[in-house]
Amino acid sequence: MDISFVIPCYNEKDNVRVVYETIRKIFSEKQISFEAVMVNDGSKDGTEKELKKLYADYPDGTLKVVSFSRNFGKEAAILCGLKHTTGDAVCFIDADMQQRPEVALAMYEKLISTEDIDCVAAYQKSRKENFLLSFFKKCFYFFINLITTTRFTPGASDFRVISRRMANAILSMQEYFRFSKGLFSWVGFETYFMEYTVEERLSGSSKWSFWKLFKYALEGIIGYSTVPLSISNVLGILLMLGGLGLLIAGLIISDTVMTILGVVLLVGGLILLMIGITGMYISRIYLQGKNRPIYIEKDVLEGETDGCSR
Repeated sequence: MDISFVIPCYNEKDNVRVVYETIRKIFSEKQISFEAVMVNDGSKDGTEKELKKLYADYPDGTLKVVSFSRNFGKEAAILCGLKHTTGDAVCFIDADMQQRPEVALAMYEKLISTEDIDCVAAYQKSRKENFLLSFFKKCFYFFINLITTTRFTPGASDFRVISRRMANAILSMQEYFRFSKGLFSWVGFETYFMEYTVEERLSGSSKWSFWKLFKYALEGIIGYSTVPLSISNVLGILLMLGGLGLLIAGLIISDTVMTILGVVLLVGGLILLMIGITGMYISRIYLQGKNRPIYIEKDVLEGETDGCSR
């Protein structure tokens, strides 16, 4: 198998057939053997039913369909799809056709024609987003590159083609809280960045609200840096110096009540902030310690013409 496609699907019933058939057409014409692993991430719009129809229409072994018991998130879908791949290369691509299979072909050809790279990652030089969202994304990349030794390339997406040895390296990382951009960077391997333009969605609307993007960014920061933990030490020193200054000033102007109130409020707020940051790390240890599965497969369709389900 030359290449496997991992395609997370969440409420994409009008898109799944188009993306699969487009991949099939483009790669078949190039006589490149392929398989598509489409992971239904607990969709509520009939995506699972549409995927089963698609599987029945193409029983030649080029399509695998995995359905989760509920929505576990894109990161879980990516991991699940990767575990079901058998190709020498793996392509991660969305189901909404914003990431075009034609670009995936160019990325694959670049990978196999260049001996010393294991990953071709698509990135956006200019984004089709509003100014505010673009600004916050730039801030995220600046901040996370400032506090961690793992390098994050601004504009690089999960849309990429990787070698089998890089795929195996990613599979060896079984952490519960997954952040693909961080995993791709952390495992190393030489990466070539290819510029691409995001197309309009074929159907439906984006599943990424500002709040979801914010939480995803926070996962990346916490998952790849312990710098926030050291903030308490720095602020503790500053607090002691500030408290000493307020105490001296309060004694000089003889405004004892205001001085005490300001110190209490400042200390209380900072303590709550530090407890919150520390609590986020502790909660991750707690959840990781439960050793729960990252996802649960409800149904799997794969294999040539047998329509088997497990």
